[in-house]
Parts: sequence; structure tokens; C-alpha cells
Amino acid sequence: MSEKMRVEQKSWTKTSIVRVFFFVILIVIQFAWIFTMITSLEARLPWLSTTITFGAMILTLTIFARHMNASYRMFWMMVVMAFPMAGIVFYAIMGRKNSTRRMRREFEAIDHELFRKLKQSRKTLETLEKEDQRAAGASNYLWKTCGFPVYQNTRVKFFPDAAEAFESQLQDLENAQHHIFMEYFAIEEQGAFERVFRILKKKAAEGVEIRMIYDDIGSIAFLNRKFNRKMEQAGIHCIRFNPVLPLLNIFINNRDHRKIMVIDGKIAYTGGYNMANEYFHITKPYGFWKDTGIRLEGAAVRSFSLIFLEMWDLLSHTDPDCDVKKYLPEIPGGIESDGYVQPYADSPLDDEPTGEEVYMNMLRSAKNYAYFVTPYLIITDEMRREMVGAAKRGVDVRIITPGIPDKKLVYQETRSYYSGLVRGGVRIYEYTPGFCHAKMSIVDDRSATVGTINLDYRSLYLHFEDGVLFHRSSIVGEIKADFEKMLLESEEVTDRYRKGAQTILQRSVRALLRFVAPLL
Repeated sequence: MSEKMRVEQKSWTKTSIVRVFFFVILIVIQFAWIFTMITSLEARLPWLSTTITFGAMILTLTIFARHMNASYRMFWMMVVMAFPMAGIVFYAIMGRKNSTRRMRREFEAIDHELFRKLKQSRKTLETLEKEDQRAAGASNYLWKTCGFPVYQNTRVKFFPDAAEAFESQLQDLENAQHHIFMEYFAIEEQGAFERVFRILKKKAAEGVEIRMIYDDIGSIAFLNRKFNRKMEQAGIHCIRFNPVLPLLNIFINNRDHRKIMVIDGKIAYTGGYNMANEYFHITKPYGFWKDTGIRLEGAAVRSFSLIFLEMWDLLSHTDPDCDVKKYLPEIPGGIESDGYVQPYADSPLDDEPTGEEVYMNMLRSAKNYAYFVTPYLIITDEMRREMVGAAKRGVDVRIITPGIPDKKLVYQETRSYYSGLVRGGVRIYEYTPGFCHAKMSIVDDRSATVGTINLDYRSLYLHFEDGVLFHRSSIVGEIKADFEKMLLESEEVTDRYRKGAQTILQRSVRALLRFVAPLL
């Protein structure tokens, strides 16, 4: 990297780094202020300590009775009981899902209006059931429980490198005529996004409607407060998801981790990559950045259009039934179908762990092999049992994780799960060229997923996510080839972790990391 590039990057991120610093400082100050205030009141009001302890007991029983993952529930019960005053405050900020009841009600109302426009072709589902009963089971779950149809009449393309997907997106953006939807966890204003912005600005001037959503936490190190104004001045409607405020935010734990681009309601992209330089090898902070993406053209794009509009209407408080049809064009029947395609989304505002259930359905249906790649491996007991159970019945279960971490603490947390898995027959590989950020799975050469969902608590329970499930498509073979290439480039560490931690210190550190896993 040239000296000029380094200087420019420092100026790009200076304001953002200051913003991150002050945000963290203000949050710490507020926690300290709340703690000091309650401590002071306890000294003056002897009965307050008893009240707090009693309140902690009631809260613990409430958490125990809630419908949530067992590990997540146990973590919060122990925190609240061990540190009643701090635990209650901490849970109120980081643990509650019901603190967003108003948002939940809005979300449910929007879903009711939008997703009733998705129709399942009975012929498509019946044909899939005849061809592959196991695959049909997974698709039935996504349709009957979650409301996401399985489609044919869709052309698909797989990109084993996010940089290739990005170049394809630029070409499709140039041809946009009606509207462009973008929803990303992280956007970095300089570098790669400059190329996107030039096209968006030109298209906006031509009358193309452009809507953009980005997550404020995900983009906090890349963007400053002027970004939205710059977009609006260019004719791009822009919304921050869950803006970072200098006040404790009860919704701060939930982020929009989706990566979606929809063009004219006819073409859609998703995958693991954000709109930032490291994903496209412009910068290389962690060796080679491995990420993947997919392009859909045809009927299945309809689901992604509504997934985006769901979030847009939630954030903008727009009538969900207002002019939706203009974003759902009729798709000609002449598109040559490439297997079965089923986009889906996950939300922390309901009690359905869609992303986790898709992965577990893949494991349950596997007979020969099941491969996964994830940047973070912080799984629930339920997921671990499914992986080990599949391995014990003879399925070749393999997981690829990064060889070079982007977050060292989370990397150690990931490794803390290796021993329990490998002793159950799962094989673990670390991707030696660098950091693998891809989120994919494949079973038996017949079904595969690509999307934004990591194998960690945050993706599976706390974030808004998306993905696509494929059956009997050429893309499954391409994903298999990509897995085989990654496996050749990775180091198998199965034997190294078969015996587990050897010292008391190692066991203690890993036990602590497993305890705090729901926060990472």
C-alpha cells in the first residue's frame, strides 16, 4: 500500500474513530453513574438492598421461564444472581428482547401485510417432494413456518470471491432502470464504495429510485455523520439502522447484519461480504480475505424485495401496503430454472431461530457429508449435539474456520469449541491463507446455503440475517468445488484438539470463554 493511500485512509477514518471513542466513554460513564447512584441510595435506604435482591430473584425466575436458548438463559440467570444490582442493569440493556415490544408489534404488522404477497407454487413444492423428500422437508419448514416460498424460474450464479461478485454488481447497477435497494451491515465510504456511489448518483439523476440501509454499529468505524446528508443530496434515500446514541440503548444488542442488493426487482445479490475495502482485497489486514456471494435473477428475487421492504418500512414507519406492487414486477416464464431456490430471513423480534433451524435441518438430512464454513464458531448445545450426532451416525462433518483471526478474543472463543466437537467425530480445519468470512453449508451434493449467518450466538439469535437455500442446482456443485479448494488450503487441527485443554489454566480460560459466549 502506498504512503499516499495510508495518509488518505487516516483522514477518512479520523472522525469515525473519535466517534467510536466517545461512544464507548459515554456508555461506560452512564453505567458507572447508574451503579454509583444505586450504591448511594442503598447506603441511605437500608431496605433498597433487600428490594434489589428480591427483584433479582424475580428476574431470574422470569428469565428461566422465557422461551430462549438454554445457554443464553443460564448466562443471564447466573449474572443476575451473582451481581443483583449490576446484573439487572446489564440485562435491561443487553439481554431483553421484550424491551422492544412496540417494535415487535410494528414488525409483525408489516410482515402480515408484506409477506402475504408471497405465494408458494404448489406444483414446485410437489415436484421437489417427488424428487427429494429430505430436501422438501427443509423447504417445507421455511414455507409453512416462516412464510418463505421455494422457487424455480430463477437463474443463479455463485461467486467464490467477493471481489468477483462486486464487479458483477457494478455492471448490473449500470443497467438499473426503476429502483435499487441496498441493505448492508457495514459500508466504507472510500475506496470500493466510491465506484458504487458514482453509479448510484448517476442513476438517481436519471430518475431511478434508490434506497439504502446500513447498520450504524457495523459502519461506525467507516462513516461519519455527514454520510447520510451526502447520500440524500445525491438523491439516494438513506436510513441508519439503530443509530448509535450517547445514551444507553435497550436495542443496542440487535443489529442489521444482512447484505442485500436488489435491482429493478429482477436481480438480487447476497453473501457474506459488506461494502468495505477489505472484502475486495483493496486492503489486506488479515491475509487473504475469503468471502463468497450469489446472484439471483428471476422469481426468487421477489422474496428479497420484500425482505428489504420489511426493514425499510420498519425504520421509516411507512405504510407496508403502499405501492408495493411496483417493486414486484412480473417475471417472464422463459427463464431457464436452475434447481430450487429459497431465499429466507431471520429476525430477533420473533421466537423462531430460522437461521439455526436451517443449519440443523441440513445436518438432520445428511447421509454422507455435511460441510460448514464460518468466521466464528460459538454454537449452542443444540447445534453441537446435531453436529456430533450426525458424525456418530457416519456423516463426514467438517467445519472450516479462519487461520488468521480478525478478533483475537473471539478466535480463542471459537477454538474453545473444537475439543467437544472433535471428540464427537467432527473434523476441524483452519483456513491458512487468511481470514475466511464466508458463511456456507452443503450436504450430500444436493443442498447448500449461502448467506450472512455465522455459527455464533449473535447471528443465530440477536441479529437480522438473510440467506438462500438451494436444492438440486448447479450452484451446489460449484459450492462443493469451493469447499474442496478451501479444504486443500486449510490445516486440519482435529488431532491437536482431540484431548482438549491440558492444564488447569487452559481449562479455566476456556470455561470462562464458554460462559460469556452469548455476549460475543
